[in-house]
Amino acid sequence: MRRTPISLIPAWLAVSLCLSAQPPAISGGRNSVAIDAAKTSDPITKYLYGGFIEHLGNLINSNLWSEMLDDRKFYYPVNAEPVQTIPGGRGGVRRWRPVGPAASVWMDHSHPYTGEQTPVVNLDQTARGMRQDGLALQENKSYTGRIVIAGDPGAKVNVRLIWGPNPADRQTISVGALTSDFAKVPLKFTSQGDTDDGQIEIVGTGTGSFRVGAVSLMPGDNLHGFRADTIALLKQMNSGFYRFPGGNFLSNHDWRNAIGDPEKRPPIWDYYWAALQPNDVGTDEFITMSGLLGVEPYISVNAGFGDARSAAELVEYANGSTDTSMGKLRAANGHPEPYHIRFWNIGNEAYGWWQFGHLVLNQYALKHNMFADAMRKVDPSITLIASGAMPDEMTVTASGRRLDGKVQTQFGSPADWTGGLLARSWGKFDMLAEHYYAHDGVRFDLQEGQNGELPVQDLPKVRGGGAATGWVKVEEPLVDWARRPANRVRLKAEAWEEYQKRFPAVKDGKITVSLDEWAYTGARQNLKLALSIAWAIQEMFRHTDFLKMSAYTMATAWINASRTRSDFSTIGILFKLYRDHFGTVPVEVTGNSPQPPPKYPVGGDQPRVNAGSPTYPLDVSAALSSDRKTLTVAIVNPTESAQPMNLDIRNFKPRAQARIWKMTGASVDSTNQLGQSPQVTVTETQLNQVPGPLTVPRISINLYEFGAQ
Repeated sequence: MRRTPISLIPAWLAVSLCLSAQPPAISGGRNSVAIDAAKTSDPITKYLYGGFIEHLGNLINSNLWSEMLDDRKFYYPVNAEPVQTIPGGRGGVRRWRPVGPAASVWMDHSHPYTGEQTPVVNLDQTARGMRQDGLALQENKSYTGRIVIAGDPGAKVNVRLIWGPNPADRQTISVGALTSDFAKVPLKFTSQGDTDDGQIEIVGTGTGSFRVGAVSLMPGDNLHGFRADTIALLKQMNSGFYRFPGGNFLSNHDWRNAIGDPEKRPPIWDYYWAALQPNDVGTDEFITMSGLLGVEPYISVNAGFGDARSAAELVEYANGSTDTSMGKLRAANGHPEPYHIRFWNIGNEAYGWWQFGHLVLNQYALKHNMFADAMRKVDPSITLIASGAMPDEMTVTASGRRLDGKVQTQFGSPADWTGGLLARSWGKFDMLAEHYYAHDGVRFDLQEGQNGELPVQDLPKVRGGGAATGWVKVEEPLVDWARRPANRVRLKAEAWEEYQKRFPAVKDGKITVSLDEWAYTGARQNLKLALSIAWAIQEMFRHTDFLKMSAYTMATAWINASRTRSDFSTIGILFKLYRDHFGTVPVEVTGNSPQPPPKYPVGGDQPRVNAGSPTYPLDVSAALSSDRKTLTVAIVNPTESAQPMNLDIRNFKPRAQARIWKMTGASVDSTNQLGQSPQVTVTETQLNQVPGPLTVPRISINLYEFGAQ
């Protein structure tokens, strides 16, 4: 960030910010905005800056975990047959291939080391074994790992790292004498070259055979198995919490498969995302990562194919003393002290017909209650978060229609999932989880929703998979496009007002909401998306009375990462900007330019009142620091031109100097890509005086910081 002193703000501070409207917002073209520091609302908790991660294909394994080898526990056979692409799979898996005659390697299904099979190599005097290609290696970088191996006394086995075509472009390690019992042998290499197509070979000569149970290779600078570079970046985000392990992955996940000795954890097939999972990153690793990042862990339990007893045992594994059976197991796995996990989410999108183990509402409420009772019996201090869905989500996903036949879900109807949990599961949760995904290039049309399921065809993929019920293509001005995610937040706020009327105990019981999955799907990671996400964040700030947590999908979207490098993405820069510099106590923002009325019928993804501050076409938010000594004013300008705006700050006397952080780029398509000069930047400017109106650029996000006298 650059710091360039330019001007001085007078203490009386009636600042004019020049931005012109497109279209003109108000008569005369000048937006008047008042910030009243005496009128505050509930604080912005650190948990509103949370992130969500799940084992969606290779998402965690490649971006956060540092394992370099695919299929390291041999889910697939080692053979020379052509690799078949699995429909619906997310990303390719590099396969192990035979070295020497293909018939010399066979898979033992009778006595596998882990999972369902283990490769056996029959030896001869020529080298035989297996190889994996496509490793990204860096010159002078060390790599550490291990191989779990057994074999006959006459077998001589070497592990070789190769970074080039010449005989000298490799390092060989002998694993020593083998026995019939599997042994774990450490590996350490140093690459003497750069390549994106390195190889690792496990080859032997001699007599008899050898067996490989598992093999691992990581950069030597890994942090307890995690990538040092991406962990360092994500730590700077200062997020409040991370939610794990899912997501749709959750509903066919057994947490017990992902604890204990990593080499003995069976590789499994994730049936939802059609992807191989090695089970290397489980509960203990997630909590370790949370510590590295300085975030609070938030764990979801499987209420799809899972059961209440398994969920309770996971709570005991995480929080129980060593006097409990699961606490003893945790200690045996190297973690004697309880983790004291506070936040526990029961299920993921239980309302969704796409979810494994989906039940109708009255049945699921009973299941939720069983989970809550079992989990609280283990640890009464935990915060339980139920899997809710307000009418907006039930409508746009067609989940409500499947329950009562109506396109628009009505409050109190059999399709009102959140209302049903409030009615049937009261006392069995402390918070409600809500999700939403806005979709680029489409809107929900209530009339089209009556006509049956529309083939996706050229529509972007929307929630629920292969059919787009009620979604239609739409081309919108930038302001309307940018407002879509914020409108979904506004819909949650309107619904919460209705629930408080229907269930007065909600307010007395201090039930709140965790918006623990949200995103703008199909949109590119560029400045245009940043404008929209900033608007959505500011809409959350306006509703801190009930919105206490949120988790952006995915936390890994905050970084751009290759196999060897990483940096902040455009959206990562945005979140970091707000987390580093925005206040924590929201204050009232009023103006003379209200947001325009809805263009489309209210319902689906359209609230009664469009999201945003009464400063159209700008969106303005303001907050005090916790000690009330600093005021920040954030202005999102989702237009292609500047607009005049008068800013009046009341009940706060600023010092003569101020700072501004400005995030912008040359166009809405500007983006930050790994290995290229950033197109979207944040610049810091110190203001010392105001010779005239200040110009805040088009397509920009601006944070003004004023210190108190």
